[in-house]
Amino acid sequence: MALVRDVKYTKFDESVDIAMLLGVDPKHADQMVRGTVVLPHGTGKSKRVAVIASGDKAKEAQDAGADHVGAEDLVAKITEGFLDFEALVATPDMMRLVGKLGKVLGPKGLMPNPKAGTVTMDVGKAVKEIKAGKVEFRVDKTSIIHASIGKTSFDHARLEENAAAFIRAVQRARPPAAKGKYFRTVSISSTMGPGVTIDTASLEALEARK
Repeated sequence: MALVRDVKYTKFDESVDIAMLLGVDPKHADQMVRGTVVLPHGTGKSKRVAVIASGDKAKEAQDAGADHVGAEDLVAKITEGFLDFEALVATPDMMRLVGKLGKVLGPKGLMPNPKAGTVTMDVGKAVKEIKAGKVEFRVDKTSIIHASIGKTSFDHARLEENAAAFIRAVQRARPPAAKGKYFRTVSISSTMGPGVTIDTASLEALEARK
């Protein structure tokens, strides 16, 4: 983490990102890797959260700090191109409406999903967790997972703890069908800086040392 901060090119408070090439083939459903983790020190950025809910659940979302809350009206707004949010939460009864937004939300990775905790009746908890630094990860078609784990203004200890929490979450999400070496290559970098390669053997042992 010290090296990541030392070799960054700019004076700006950049994001610190982790990129992991995994030993899985995401073309096979039984080798998909996805999950969520609440980073102990957050990402350094509060996400804009939208919630599709009605009645008491809409009020619960507002009280929890959601940036946009609505039901049919918000769905209509999104249909027209409104995407001023980085996470979308919906109650199960609203998925009949949200399902129509697949073509809009899918390519942006914003479609609510029960496995990610974004389709839930506990909308207040979901909003608070996302605001606190909950990170959703999913392996892409090239077998890579990429996520932000903090800012260069974070001290080394906070960055290390965030990285460890993220790596453990990815390790726990390892599908049984994945054979051989799981962490192929892993690097950490600031947004504009060069990648610092991590010894993958140390990561394989991280969960065991927990």
